[in-house]
Amino acid sequence: MSTSAPAKAPTPEQPGAGPTYGALDRFFKISERGSSLPREIRGGLATFFAMAYIVVLNPIILGSAKDMYGHQLDNGQLVTATALTAAFSTLLMGVIGNVPIALAAGLGVNSVVALQLAPRMSWPDAMGMVVLAGFVVMLLVATGLRERVMNAVPFGLRKAIAIGIGLFIMLIGLVDSGFVTRIPDVAQTTVPLQLGTGGHLNGWPVLVFVLGALLTLALIVRKVPGAILISIVAMTVVAVVIEAVAKVPSWGLTTPKWPGNPVASPDFGLIGEVSLFGGFGKVGVLTGILFVFTVLLSCFFDAMGTIMGVSDEAKLTDARGQMPGINKVLFVDGLAVAAGGASSSSATTAFVESTAGVGEGARTGLANVVTGGLFGVALFLTPIATMVPSQAATPALLAVGFLILANSVKEIDWADYTIAIPAFVTMVMMPFTYSITNGIGMGFITFAVLRLAAGRGREVPAAMYVVAAVFGFYYLMPALGLT
Repeated sequence: MSTSAPAKAPTPEQPGAGPTYGALDRFFKISERGSSLPREIRGGLATFFAMAYIVVLNPIILGSAKDMYGHQLDNGQLVTATALTAAFSTLLMGVIGNVPIALAAGLGVNSVVALQLAPRMSWPDAMGMVVLAGFVVMLLVATGLRERVMNAVPFGLRKAIAIGIGLFIMLIGLVDSGFVTRIPDVAQTTVPLQLGTGGHLNGWPVLVFVLGALLTLALIVRKVPGAILISIVAMTVVAVVIEAVAKVPSWGLTTPKWPGNPVASPDFGLIGEVSLFGGFGKVGVLTGILFVFTVLLSCFFDAMGTIMGVSDEAKLTDARGQMPGINKVLFVDGLAVAAGGASSSSATTAFVESTAGVGEGARTGLANVVTGGLFGVALFLTPIATMVPSQAATPALLAVGFLILANSVKEIDWADYTIAIPAFVTMVMMPFTYSITNGIGMGFITFAVLRLAAGRGREVPAAMYVVAAVFGFYYLMPALGLT
C-alpha cells in the first residue's frame, strides 16, 4: 500500500473530476481524500451493520455480572446506554476527528469491568474508575505524551499492527459466524479451535456465512461498488427467508426475523450513575490505582492499534506512517472512554469493524455521521437494528482482513530481524491471544530487547523503552500479587 500523501483532488473542470458537495465536501474533505458522498454513506452503513451486534452483546456481558452487593444492571437500560454512547462517540469522532473510525463499548475491557472491578465494589464505583481512566487518557493527549508514543512506533511495527488487526478481525469473523468454534475444555485436548461443530460445517447459519463470504469476495474481485454492503443486505434477506421457512434452532445472538414490534422505548436510567472515587474506599488506594491502570492500558493501546490500522488502510497517513491531526482523534477517544463510564456501558473505544466501512471506500468523518446516526436510530428501533445476524455481517471482516494483509505485509523490512521478528510477534499475538493490546505489548518488548541485543539500543526512542517497561510490569502484576 502506498503511504504517500493523497493526491490533490481534481477540480470540476478537469477530466475525471467527480461531483462536489459544497460545504459538506469542504468540511469533511471528501473530494480531497479521493472519496465521494455515495462511498461515505455506504461505508457508514457497512460499519454499522458490522458492529451493531454490540448493542446486544455488551448488555449480555455486563448484565450477567453482579457487584459486591449482588446487584445486576438492567438489560434494557444497558441497551439504551450502549447505543447512546456509541452514537455520541462515533458522531463526535466524525465531526471533530474527521476519520471513519466508529466507537462503541469495547470488548475485553467490558469483561474487566464486569469480572474484576464490579465484584469488589458497586456498579457506580466500577464505572467511576472507567471515567477516571478516560480522564487520564485525555490528560496524556493534552500533554502530548500519547501522540509521542504513537509517533515513536517504527514504520515496520505500524504495518505489523495493521496486519495483526487484519488477522484478528478475520478470526473474529470466523468465530462469530460459527465457521470456527471453541473446543470445550471437557474434551481435554490442546487444540483450542475446530471447524464448525464437531469438526464439520453444519446448519443453515454457517451456510449463510459461507455464501456471504463467497459473494463478498466475488464482488470484490469484480470491483463492484458497495460489495460489502450488498453482501450484508443480500445475506440478511436470505437469512430472514431461511428462518421463516426452516425455523433454525439458533443463530447466536440475533435471530434474523422481522420483529413483531420494531419500536422500543429507550430507558436512560443508568446515565450518570457514577461514583468517581467510591471504589478506592472499597479496595484501597493502591488496588484502585491498579484497576484504573488496567482499564487505561487496555483502552490506550487497543484504540492506538485500531486507529493506526484503520487510518493506514484508509490512506490517511503520510510518508512516515503518521496521521495529520491525530491529537483530535486521540482526544475524542479519551472522551469516549469517560463517556462510556458515565453512561454505565463500560469504556468506549475505537472498533476494528470500522475497516468494513473503509473497505467500502469511506475516507472521512461523514461515514461516522452515518454510523452514529444509525446508532441513534437504534435507540428507538433496536429490534430492527439487531435483526442482522452475525453470519450475514461477518463475511465483511474476512474480506477486509485479507485486504489489510495484502496491502501491508510487503512494506515490512523482513531482512532486518530487529524489526521483522517484533513485527511477526505483534501480528500473530493479536489473533492468538484475542487481544490487540497483547499483540502491541509483546511486539514492543521484543523490539526493545532485540535492538539492545544487536547493539542498536540508541536507535530506539525513549518512549518505546518506557512503554515496553510498562507492559513488562503489567504482565508481571499477577506474579507480584498486584491483581
